[in-house]
Amino acid sequence: MVFDTTVRRELARSFGATLVVILTIVLTMLLIRTVGQAAKGQVAPQDVVLLLGFVALSNLPTMLALSLFVAVVVTLGRMYRDSEMVIWFASGIGLRRFVRPVLRTSWPVLLVIAVLTLFVVPWGSRSGLELRDRYAARSDLSRVTPGVFQQSSDGSRVFFIERNGTEAAPSSGETTAQALARNVFVLASNGDHESVTSASSGRIDSTGEAQVLVLERGQRTDLDRATGDRARASFEDYRVRIDERAARLATQLQPRAMATVDLLGDPSLPHQGELAWRIGLALGAANLLLLGIGLSATSPRRASNWNLLFGLLAFVVYYNLIGLSGAWITSGRLDMGAALLVLHGKALALAMLVLIWREQGGLRRLRFRKAAA
Repeated sequence: MVFDTTVRRELARSFGATLVVILTIVLTMLLIRTVGQAAKGQVAPQDVVLLLGFVALSNLPTMLALSLFVAVVVTLGRMYRDSEMVIWFASGIGLRRFVRPVLRTSWPVLLVIAVLTLFVVPWGSRSGLELRDRYAARSDLSRVTPGVFQQSSDGSRVFFIERNGTEAAPSSGETTAQALARNVFVLASNGDHESVTSASSGRIDSTGEAQVLVLERGQRTDLDRATGDRARASFEDYRVRIDERAARLATQLQPRAMATVDLLGDPSLPHQGELAWRIGLALGAANLLLLGIGLSATSPRRASNWNLLFGLLAFVVYYNLIGLSGAWITSGRLDMGAALLVLHGKALALAMLVLIWREQGGLRRLRFRKAAA
């Protein structure tokens, strides 16, 4: 009872501290990347926090698995360095006896990882894609921010406006008019042809689904860069038909954004690869716990913590193999069942071998010390 309580308390404390550190680092990196995407016009600025939450939710299972693995290696490694393991070994408790308190402490986290991977992460990925698609599907005019030069989605036009916030009265019929801006500037480039249009004010007239951009009191300059010819024209009323694209929802979802039930209902190769990746994350977190118990063994006389370095390397290699196995299943090189059995079965066997090897080595050192005494 004392043994289980001590190990579980130390492991829970170490897991909480490690999770806070990893969450802080990862969320900071994700925030910087998301703000950079918003600055480039790839996502809406008002959706930065919401998109950050969806992205963080997609990476949460990996962060939980890494925190749990590091907590096991660090906690048991500290027991080795402080010679607590010698006491437990002398009391007849082997290294395999640590599996039970570690699993009793970790099973709620493993359950959360499985639920997140199978159900929550697909929803977060789908919601994030919908936010990006909704912003990307907006028209060039709706992207314009007052006082900021804004490039169109295809890079062929640059807009600048000053918004005045006034609205024109609706005209007769089904046509509605709304004043958009004053001091409108549009630079358009198409091959060797370049045009600069400026107007004192502009608005969008809507008639049903058709929309017309109306510029008033301005001028347009056309330049042919190949010949150097230049033409200039002034206008009182300049109308251009535009198509305001409605925000589209992706009808063909990526496998990463599909629900697990939908993947099971359509067992194609890409869907099998995604299923193998999701199941592999849950199995990998459990296998890494056993591997962490074996990798935590160290000598009390060694000041450096090489076991943590080897553990992080094993974590990176294992999770890269999980992603690689999913890609191989998608390409048809491996069968889903065979990939799961080979990869995670071998990982489990390796973890058990390392655990037994470390336990036998600790017992041999303990017998040698008793014989020397």
